[in-house]
Amino acid sequence: MIRTQIQLTEEQAKRLRELSAASRQSVAALIRRAVDQFLASANPNPAALYRQAHRVVGKYESDSIDISVHPDRYLEKDFGSC
Repeated sequence: MIRTQIQLTEEQAKRLRELSAASRQSVAALIRRAVDQFLASANPNPAALYRQAHRVVGKYESDSIDISVHPDRYLEKDFGSC
């Protein structure tokens, strides 16, 4: 890991310490997780988006009768081949 230094507001530091105590995770681990989430949302991975979309297949209803039978066909239209 690479050590880095950041500056937080007093409120940010306080809330992170509280969350750290409640979750029994270090403040550093919480910050790393937040950075991971930010990076994932800033530059989404097409394969990860495909997997996320695939997890909801079958949960909802549609007028198209073959979505649950051929989900890849519909997902490829929106996400392309990964």
